[in-house]
Amino acid sequence: MRIPAQSVCTAIRDDIVAGLFERGGRLTEEVLARRYGVSRVPVREALRTLESEGFVTTRRHAGACVAEPTEQEAADLLEMRVLLEPLAAARAATRHTEAHLKVLRGLVRLGQERIRRAQGEDLRSLGVWFHETLAQASGSPGLIALLTQLRHKIAWIYVVEHPALPGESWAEHGAIVDAVARGDAERARSLATLHAERAFSAYRLRRPADVRSSQHAVNIAGVRA
Repeated sequence: MRIPAQSVCTAIRDDIVAGLFERGGRLTEEVLARRYGVSRVPVREALRTLESEGFVTTRRHAGACVAEPTEQEAADLLEMRVLLEPLAAARAATRHTEAHLKVLRGLVRLGQERIRRAQGEDLRSLGVWFHETLAQASGSPGLIALLTQLRHKIAWIYVVEHPALPGESWAEHGAIVDAVARGDAERARSLATLHAERAFSAYRLRRPADVRSSQHAVNIAGVRA
């Protein structure tokens, strides 16, 4: 069975974000094909996609390599997200479905419950789920794709410190959902802007010591269709 290039692309991207491939390191088709248990054809297609996304660069005499973003490029990513997430919130206010609202409200309840019980281990993953759902509620495929790509790249480049006051962050999530439920696009945009600006103060550039050092073989045959 031929493994789709999209699945290979996801696997390589995930490993780049996890730090399993060193920045600036070479990405040879033969090695990657062996690592993921696929032919070189989907690997070649995946590398082209990842280059268009900014995760991979092609160097003369070296071929495909993991990109090495500058500090300015890293800062630009956060600024773009500060601009795009409020737009997603504003559009969600007029385009959301009841299913979106149900999930968003459920996530806010879960987050606040975890804080009350001092069970903060999965707060970050709940926060990611919240923002992904808010983006989906915007009903804009192009915007959703941009925000998804930004989240991947920010997770690759930055480490996020645990917020000193997680309750405030989740209260802001709740206020955004209330504005979306009321259909108040400007209120949703304003609240999302403030939330993003406050949240990004906890982001710091990833250092080599922050990168996972474990190397593991991945075979996606039969796993990702």
